Amino acid sequence: MTSHPLSAPAVARHGWVQALLTVLAGLLAMGVVAALGLWAAGAADLPDGAFPPVVAATVVTAVGGTVKLSGDAGGLAGTEGGLTVMPLSVTLTGALVVGLGFLCPLRHRAVAGAPELAGWAARIAALWLLALLGLAFGARHTFAISLGEGALGDLGDLFGVRPEVGFTTDVLPTVLIGLVWLAGVLVLALLVSRGAPLPGGLLRFQTSVRPAAHAMVQLLLAYVVVALLIALAVAAVRGRPAETFAVILLGLPNVAWLALTVGLGATWDGRVNGPFGLPMPHLLDEVLRTPDISALNLGTLAEHDGRVWWLPVVAAVLLLTTAFVMAALSPPRVRAWQHAVHLAVALALTVLMICLLGRISARLGLSVLGIGDLGEGLSGQVLLRPRVWGAVGLGLLWGLVTGFLGALPARRVRRRGEAAPGRAPDGS
Repeated sequence: MTSHPLSAPAVARHGWVQALLTVLAGLLAMGVVAALGLWAAGAADLPDGAFPPVVAATVVTAVGGTVKLSGDAGGLAGTEGGLTVMPLSVTLTGALVVGLGFLCPLRHRAVAGAPELAGWAARIAALWLLALLGLAFGARHTFAISLGEGALGDLGDLFGVRPEVGFTTDVLPTVLIGLVWLAGVLVLALLVSRGAPLPGGLLRFQTSVRPAAHAMVQLLLAYVVVALLIALAVAAVRGRPAETFAVILLGLPNVAWLALTVGLGATWDGRVNGPFGLPMPHLLDEVLRTPDISALNLGTLAEHDGRVWWLPVVAAVLLLTTAFVMAALSPPRVRAWQHAVHLAVALALTVLMICLLGRISARLGLSVLGIGDLGEGLSGQVLLRPRVWGAVGLGLLWGLVTGFLGALPARRVRRRGEAAPGRAPDGS
């Protein structure tokens, strides 16, 4: 009878106030990171009060939403463009904050019923839906641009063309994809957290799924930390800190996880032309700024900087460390080949996720009287897309090898820990 008053508040904590705090904390964290990154990139100087809507649009894209570039230059001119990119620094920040908020009321619980977890997730999803609608309607703006000098400017003056360029969001896709993003974050939070409760019917998956999921999140965060240290060192040595902090606050995981796949041997195709680009290291800009589509891999990068051959070394060290930790935290009954299979599947899925999230496509063009892309200040393209199945296959291969090799020393360490008398093999 004394346990009932103590257990009831644990369920009652899954209320609307806690869900609201979780959603607001996630949006606030994402908004702050996006605003600081855009400020470092110079977006605070955009005309006509465009900065707040640009921040909202950045948060929309961070959860997978769709932003369209649009314009109105009158009947004699036209603008066209599109933007597909996820600023993964903002995405990662939101995922960590929302995931922690979701798990916080579940602490110190061994098992939670499926209806309880579903109800708690539904409260967060309902408020998240309202937030997505607000962002989708707030992430739209239009401002005038100058045609500059030259042929395009002369045509504009002759015909009285005053072009306006802006952006807007597709509300329905933004809401649907944003809800899918939230569902993925909540499910991943349950899988990754070793202390979070699961419904009784899913407890049998703890041995195979949770250690591998936890290991992959550790690997991704390790890459982000390494990239952060390198970026700070570059900012201190070479200067231009504003550009470096723009990369850190907007696209650090984009670069770090791209380095992971390239270190595994994967190839991406891309192109950069025109006067603008997305925040990225200068080395990538050199490789991709070509007239045609270029291959981005270890070979093409090494032609510009031989230090990229350290990427496979870093990948091997971090994957072996990850495999060792995963095996050390798994039950003793799991064999080395099983660890290899678990890590291979987890790494292949992780690489697939990076390929899906790391795509970049940006295009802006302006034409007057059918004469398009006049003036280098008004048009350009950034494109980056992976060769998906080759990358996934390499992830499987690396996972099998490093998963097996990393599990071997973990078995010996675990055996020494189990040598104490009176301890059962399963730790009970």
